[in-house]
Amino acid sequence: MSRPLSRRNFLVAALAVPLTAAAAPALAVDEQDLFTTAAAKYGVPPAVLAAVSYGQTRWEDHAGRPSTSLGYGPMHLIDGTKAQSLRDNARGDSAPSVVDTLAQAATLTGIDTQHLRTDPASNIAGGAAVLSAAQRALGHAIGTGTDPASWYAAIASTSGFTSAATQLGFADDVVADLRKGVSKQAAGAKLQLSPTKVGDVSGQRAPFAKRAAEAAKARQSSPIDAPKGLAVDWVPAPYEQTGPTPGDYGNHDLARRPKAPIINQIVIHDMEGYYAGSLKLVQDPTYLAWNYSVRSSDGQIAQHLESKDVGWQAGNWYVNMHSIGIEHEGFAVDGPKWFSEAMYRTSARLVAYLAREYAIPLDRAHIIGHDQVPATTTAGIAGMHWDPGPFWDWEHYFELLKAPLDRGTFRNKEIRAGDVVRILPGFDGNEQVVTGCDTNNPPICVVDGPQPATNFVTLHKQPDEGAPLVDDIGRHPDGSASTTEPDDISARATAGTDWVVAEVYGDWTAIWYLGQKSWFRNPVKSPTARVVKKARVATAKTGAVPLYGRAYPEASAYSDPTDVQAISPYSYVWGEGQSYVVVDEDVPTDYYKAKTYDIDTPNDHIDIVGKTEYLMVSFGHRVMFVQAKDVRVS
Repeated sequence: MSRPLSRRNFLVAALAVPLTAAAAPALAVDEQDLFTTAAAKYGVPPAVLAAVSYGQTRWEDHAGRPSTSLGYGPMHLIDGTKAQSLRDNARGDSAPSVVDTLAQAATLTGIDTQHLRTDPASNIAGGAAVLSAAQRALGHAIGTGTDPASWYAAIASTSGFTSAATQLGFADDVVADLRKGVSKQAAGAKLQLSPTKVGDVSGQRAPFAKRAAEAAKARQSSPIDAPKGLAVDWVPAPYEQTGPTPGDYGNHDLARRPKAPIINQIVIHDMEGYYAGSLKLVQDPTYLAWNYSVRSSDGQIAQHLESKDVGWQAGNWYVNMHSIGIEHEGFAVDGPKWFSEAMYRTSARLVAYLAREYAIPLDRAHIIGHDQVPATTTAGIAGMHWDPGPFWDWEHYFELLKAPLDRGTFRNKEIRAGDVVRILPGFDGNEQVVTGCDTNNPPICVVDGPQPATNFVTLHKQPDEGAPLVDDIGRHPDGSASTTEPDDISARATAGTDWVVAEVYGDWTAIWYLGQKSWFRNPVKSPTARVVKKARVATAKTGAVPLYGRAYPEASAYSDPTDVQAISPYSYVWGEGQSYVVVDEDVPTDYYKAKTYDIDTPNDHIDIVGKTEYLMVSFGHRVMFVQAKDVRVS
């Protein structure tokens, strides 16, 4: 049995052969890498084993922590006994029984389950044993030199997924990764699986495709809005009268989108709970509704609303009007848990499809986290949501969307004041300080192992790690200091967001952020930001510029004076001489009035459109709006 490895050492050691570390020499364990050793012992092609691991976890061991679906290690071996108990008791999940690959691996290898959970070498050996056993049971030849195509059914059946569509999707992804090759930057090296020749998989693929098609056919009567082949169930949110008056109803609003209002954003949430529990909530007419839910264990999706209707999901009616909300199983900060690769991949397939269908730009101003949704007024800023939190991998997510966040940036350009930069710290190895506990479900401190990778850079008042964090008068109206608590987004510039450079000092860069010069480490040799090639920048014309959380019409646009919605500026100050990036110049100025249950009620369920021109800007962690007349755009 190999010695336990740290997360950093595992990534380099395990991927020496058949993978290559292009940027740094690979370490070795007992003179051989872990995948090749396990593959040789159990007769699995090494590239197949490595590709399966990449598809499950992107070669991460997560320091022995389980995923939300209780999968462990780089092969994501699932503790089926505990997962089924959790599903039956705490979650009430109606999905098919969980596949217990952890117990199967223990039986096949003789390695105890504790080592299979925590020791990467044991975990990879367990995954190889399970894959090899499935191949033999199917009557197919084993051996390191066998055609990867002959392993298609074994890959699908041992994936840990339970529906034909999710098994099919996983196996298809593994084959695609083998054929094109995959890589990631980690542990100071570029880890890479070179393209591998794969034969014809159609014969083994056909039975899975047939079962998936039969299941999809059974759902054809449902108004599912998703790409063909994606596993999506129709679990409708109820639109019901809940009281005696026309305004007593739930849990969403009927509309005629995208005709009016248009759809221009997708909001990424996490459930702060489990899949089955969230499905129960979305079917409660007295609760709230969102458009889709995604399960962690296999990426299964449930759709709850037709895209034409408006979900009560973002905490800002203007954003609700124009967005689609997608909930993901898991907790924003729950130390032992992590978002699964299966969930990332199916979510990205759905989002890419919706973006094409509704002409939504694939950037971080239009594919946003719930934590980027602005409050409607100053008073609401402190109480706004902060999911999916600091541990959602935006850079990887946009790679899956085929819209990498480094696109349109200079790789090695010197940064100067006035440039626009995009935050790109990388996720693996970006260990920004996050302290405290998740107080929602139940309190679990992020102190039980290595600091997790994060998706942001920390912003300071001075170019010094010991300097105080920048202030956020909206989040801390009492004047208290910003913190490193997981829910405090005050001093964080997140991956993919764009900013105007205010000053540069050595390895530090200052950006304009919340009305202040805000400094983050940006070393020349390992930069955490890149210069953007093309960007639109707004500068105040005169004095301070008012900022808003919604782009509502002027009072004269309303035919009924009682419908007029207040245009309330924030307490934030955009000072003279400060510049911010314009992330959308085509902002709709409207208010969708929906106050009664019946969509045919006269003067209701109408989109009231104004003439005031707004711009959406990157001003703080959340997007905000300014009136075009107040700024000069260049």
